[in-house]
Amino acid sequence: MEYPVLSHHGGVRGVTGSCHQLHLDPSTSLLIDCGLEQGAEAAPGAASEPLGFGVQGIQALVITHVHLDHVGRIPALLAAGYRGPILCSEPSVRLLPLVLEDAYKLSISSEPAHVARYLEFISDLIVPLPFEQWHTLVERPGLGCRIRLQRAGHLLGSAYVECDMHHGQFNSRYVFSGDLGAGGNPLLRPVQPPERADVLVLESIYGDRLHPHNGDRRQQLEEAIDRALADKGTLLIPSFSLGRPQELLCELEDILYSKALVGSTGPCLEGEPLDWSQLPIILDSPLAQRITGVYRDLHDYWNAEARARLAEGRDPLGFSQLFSVDTHARHQQVVNYLKSTGRPAIVIAGNGMCSGGRIVNYLKAMLGNSRHEVLFVGYQAKGTPGAVIQACEGAEGFVQVDLDGQMYEVCAKVINVDGYSGHADQAGLVSFVQGIPAVPGCIVLVHGESRAKVSLKQAIRRSQVQLTHASEVIIA
Repeated sequence: MEYPVLSHHGGVRGVTGSCHQLHLDPSTSLLIDCGLEQGAEAAPGAASEPLGFGVQGIQALVITHVHLDHVGRIPALLAAGYRGPILCSEPSVRLLPLVLEDAYKLSISSEPAHVARYLEFISDLIVPLPFEQWHTLVERPGLGCRIRLQRAGHLLGSAYVECDMHHGQFNSRYVFSGDLGAGGNPLLRPVQPPERADVLVLESIYGDRLHPHNGDRRQQLEEAIDRALADKGTLLIPSFSLGRPQELLCELEDILYSKALVGSTGPCLEGEPLDWSQLPIILDSPLAQRITGVYRDLHDYWNAEARARLAEGRDPLGFSQLFSVDTHARHQQVVNYLKSTGRPAIVIAGNGMCSGGRIVNYLKAMLGNSRHEVLFVGYQAKGTPGAVIQACEGAEGFVQVDLDGQMYEVCAKVINVDGYSGHADQAGLVSFVQGIPAVPGCIVLVHGESRAKVSLKQAIRRSQVQLTHASEVIIA
């Protein structure tokens, strides 16, 4: 057998569970991500399932970013005996323990002593790698391997991984895309394609679609806020804790700042015009609050525009109209207050698919009243309460949704705002490939539904039709 050899332990049946092993020789390998399959792809009890492959010879686990579908099987990896380094970017070093702690409490144990031991054990293995710097993993006669992390623009700290290998006189470079960002993120720096890739392992989640322009999403968000002001209602935004809330807060701060500059006011409430500066933005998610705090600390990793706002004295993630809800008792008070008063507000709460978390209490209290609105900014998996509510957009007639075993009528307005995807669309993925100076010899498509992979494969081939040497595109 000729090496290197690539094997996949996830991320090929669908869009979750990323886990790829790069074999350098019969006894030496790297693991790129160790993610959990989620949603319809996951088997019952997947979080506690054994790893499913051996860990002998794995020199390092390299993490592209800290979403659970890329790191959620780390407990199983450790249970299988892995004690090597967990390599990730410097921002991911701060975020990874928060994500793993939350997942451990939900799926394994919430006993404080158990959680503390687990986090201490994990922290001893995590090794930060600066972006854009080579790090040697293997160096022995006849075999060498070094890796480099480059910004992927998906969330703070996300990276694609370059693996440069030497087998005697032969050199090859594999690139693992992880999840590539969509561009236009108000906080993150844009993706720069690699300088070389002999083999590119490329995600394909949105390989069959194009995203709307970012300006469209901002206009829709402003219009939704206007309706909340006019209707004296609450704008509910279901969201997971990492990435999306921070992006929303950054955009909301910019909208509020722009409105303040032009002296914009909303409709009259009880005879008084309601200034946008009186509109509370409520972040009701303890984990999202902790993650937002880390994002604020890591402002050196923000893009130039976001850093410029800081230099002007603004704080995109800590502005005066932002209120955080910590305790459950305070959460229930906020729910009751917004339900019973005519005070407009924007609430961002987890979870993103309305299948649990604090958003459920808001929905129970407010779905039955048409002055409130539910605004979706993320994917809603089939069968989740979020998908049922999302399907009510523009619908007429009586619709109910099951929340914690009880049916609730959907009278609130429902809107889906496209353009907040954290993933590159087909054009972005093709552009990433085209940005590599020399055509990759092979492109392996992972992390996507079959339709998306086929569509992306065709788009890559069309983009290379004029080239003398086009890539071999393989669907994993």
